[in-house]
Amino acid sequence: MSEHKATIRWQRESESFEYSAYNRNHTWAFECGIEIPASAAVQFLGNDDRVDPEEAFIASISSCHMLTFLAICARKRLTVNAYCDQATGHMALNESGKLAITHVTLCPDIAWEGDAPGADQLRKLHQLSHEECFIANSVATKIMVTGQ
Repeated sequence: MSEHKATIRWQRESESFEYSAYNRNHTWAFECGIEIPASAAVQFLGNDDRVDPEEAFIASISSCHMLTFLAICARKRLTVNAYCDQATGHMALNESGKLAITHVTLCPDIAWEGDAPGADQLRKLHQLSHEECFIANSVATKIMVTGQ
């Protein structure tokens, strides 16, 4: 149905290619012309002033859930004025004993035009958003929604 591309560029900057010595900085380039400076997470010897893959993974889950939620609300004529999610991902050993982002918690704060949906309707909107989210349908990570 569609194809999505990213170009990841890395160049060695260190003399040594030992684990503790080589640089982790790289860039993510997208067809729209945007380049994002990336690195490994700090605990894996990356730089904290760049996006790491784990953060990007969590952001992609949150972003996809939000965009799906907004589409569902628009179709149901529920007007959303603002949406802010403080998403958190947790790295742990998965069932195979490998490090993985094992679960992500989405905690959206939503501002509505007029009356907000009731708690039951909101839960159903988030559940449908989760079921229809392309990214959620692509990963094994457990995803939970808390908050409003």
